Amino acid sequence: MKLIESIRHDIQTIKDRDPAATSTLEILTYSGLHAVAFYRVSHWFYTKNHKLIARVISQFARMVTGIEIHPGAKIGKGLLIDHGSGVVIGETAEIGDYCLLYQGCTLGGTGKDHGKRHPTLGNNVMVGCGAKVLGPFKVGDNAKIAANAVVLEPVPANSTAVGVPARIVRQNGKRTCDLDQIHIPDPVAQELCQTRLQIERLEKRVAELEKREED
Repeated sequence: MKLIESIRHDIQTIKDRDPAATSTLEILTYSGLHAVAFYRVSHWFYTKNHKLIARVISQFARMVTGIEIHPGAKIGKGLLIDHGSGVVIGETAEIGDYCLLYQGCTLGGTGKDHGKRHPTLGNNVMVGCGAKVLGPFKVGDNAKIAANAVVLEPVPANSTAVGVPARIVRQNGKRTCDLDQIHIPDPVAQELCQTRLQIERLEKRVAELEKREED
């Protein structure tokens, strides 16, 4: 009964939050809803220690939806996976209530950790398309992860993380640093420039020494 109620809640969440959803019948065609529903069933079997059945269901769901959710993950109510293709959620990932995941995002591990290997998302967290959240750390409530960001460290609540590796650019509605997506310094170009200046100084010094010897 609790399983059915969870799926009903997922459907209602999509209806409330997705402006493109015009009816319950249309929502029932969503691959994101299918993936979450399959997860809820597979997770039930997982918690009953029927892990093989759980994995069969989750792998079938991946083939059908293009979304891979390990049955061992812990997901709260109202998860919305928008578009969804390419989403991956690892075994020890934990997701709070009313989170939003876009296509191509990953809640994964780095391969360096044992036991708890995947991130924990608080409530009402948004993870943009193509973003990678990797490691056993916490992303706080109401946080936003920008598209294509690579998050390797904890993200405070009510903040926005962008970039590779991700950095916090907004927290509690205030900017934490200047975000200039165009005039971003190129560290390689800066290093080459410094090397060129150093070579010019050395050449000038050599020329001065040669002139002294000639005199």
